Amino acid sequence: MIQGISLEYSSHCNILAPPTRNRDIMPNPFFHGIAKMIGMPSSPASDSNTAKTAITPMQAKTEILSGLTVALALVPEAIAFAFVAGVAPLVGLYAAFIVGLITAVFGGRPGMISGATGALAVVMVALVMDHGAEYLFATVVLMGILQLLAGVFRLGKFIRMVPHPVMLGFVNGLAIVIGLAQLQQFQIVNADGTSSWMAGPMLYMTLALVAVTMVMIWVTPKITKAIPAPLVAIASVTLIVIVGDLNVFRVGDMASVAGGLPQFALPDVPMNMETLKIIFPYAFILAAIGLIESLLTLNLVGDLTNQRGGASRECVAQGAANFVTGFFGGMGGCAMIGQSMINVKSGGRTRLAGIAAALFLLAFILFTSDLIEMIPLAALVGVMFMVVIGTFAWNSLMIMRRVPRADAFVIILVTAVTVYKDLAIAVIVGVIISALVYAWNAAKRIQASTRPSVRETGALVYDIRGPLFFGSTASFIELFDIANDPKLVILDFAESRIVDQSGLQAIEDIAGKYAAANKQIMLRHLSRDCHKLLSRAGQIIIDSDDDPDYGVAVDYSVKIGAMGGGH
Repeated sequence: MIQGISLEYSSHCNILAPPTRNRDIMPNPFFHGIAKMIGMPSSPASDSNTAKTAITPMQAKTEILSGLTVALALVPEAIAFAFVAGVAPLVGLYAAFIVGLITAVFGGRPGMISGATGALAVVMVALVMDHGAEYLFATVVLMGILQLLAGVFRLGKFIRMVPHPVMLGFVNGLAIVIGLAQLQQFQIVNADGTSSWMAGPMLYMTLALVAVTMVMIWVTPKITKAIPAPLVAIASVTLIVIVGDLNVFRVGDMASVAGGLPQFALPDVPMNMETLKIIFPYAFILAAIGLIESLLTLNLVGDLTNQRGGASRECVAQGAANFVTGFFGGMGGCAMIGQSMINVKSGGRTRLAGIAAALFLLAFILFTSDLIEMIPLAALVGVMFMVVIGTFAWNSLMIMRRVPRADAFVIILVTAVTVYKDLAIAVIVGVIISALVYAWNAAKRIQASTRPSVRETGALVYDIRGPLFFGSTASFIELFDIANDPKLVILDFAESRIVDQSGLQAIEDIAGKYAAANKQIMLRHLSRDCHKLLSRAGQIIIDSDDDPDYGVAVDYSVKIGAMGGGH
């Protein structure tokens, strides 16, 4: 049976319109010159909203000193993550240098620091144990290729879909993870290979030095901002330990940081499908974790420095960095929220700080390893504890009772999953739950009120309010009293939207029920987008023009069963 349908044009139907053009337009290969590489936006589109920081001599000094501070904090982190992954310390240090340098030059957010991270290391350990370090290098190369593809296809824009409660949970969880990671510095490896906690004078001295470091970082900015506070604290505590010959662990007790320049070499693995089957799952997981952590850190740094955009560019930079790192014996990496916070809080705002950090790290490896190995771990632990305090979103604890319960639950859940599982799973879980909560709330908004028709004598008008989509179709169908309605029923969508195929199917279902009762329905106030959606679904079989200004009603017909439903 064919039913008469009347449509009137309105602008109330937003049919999943294509997203606005991404502003992260890819820059040219050389990013418009060296000056822009170290400080200024490389293209109007990629950094059009980036806060511009001029490179004055004073700012250059701040950037370089901030880079030195970051480099000092990178050393024990890179070594520790290399141990976690089951590879040599230099593998982690080379990754921190190469990834840090390339992303500093070409990345999407000046001031952001990248390097070897624990989130990636915990995934790598199984691959290294089962197949060896060469398979890890091949995996890092493939990881880089996948991240490059993500940047080329502009998948970074989907980071916009991460809700604010997920961001809060991510920040809180990562702060806790960073804090827990420092506790291993309070452990001693015994002669039999087992670990035990520090005790006695060494523990008390280490705790005292950590406290002194934290106090100095807090006090120094109140006295002077000429030198980054973490750098002052590290240098002062190191001097105290050396002059006092204090018995505490130093960087050199973890491993030697001495080495040469990283050497180019193809990963020593068979080039066949069997190798691809081994490395692809790891590469995919590493690429996803690396991009998620990098893009979330990009947003966080952007909030602190008043910068926007750059997601696609960051994906390309991360991919290029990991692709190159795999050929130079590095374990790969991604953005590091802890070091990024150190850099931002120390005054780093341009690419110069990240470049300086990478070059200082290389200098440590080549020339000054003896000096760097004298730095007490307690000083670096104190710096990271201050990072934890500054990173944790303390305001999220205050707003728990004021925000919707679902949002509070998401904050807690993402925090917990980040701590006990990993970042990628935590973010995915948070986004899914937030989307389900939104769909549930939106589904409850579908309502209708009835009134006699002014135009059609004896007809009844249902004024539909709220979105009609997969979550609200069941409630939509329950709005109608088919048995008691008159012969002609008008559905007015002036305050509603048909969003998806489920909405179309619901319209067909209700039309079929009215048809079975020998009654007719008409649709009104659907926009051109709704008209096109209905046409693509095979619903409209008579075409005509709608007048967007005057809302001229035009009659159409709807095919019962066009959507595959039976009545």
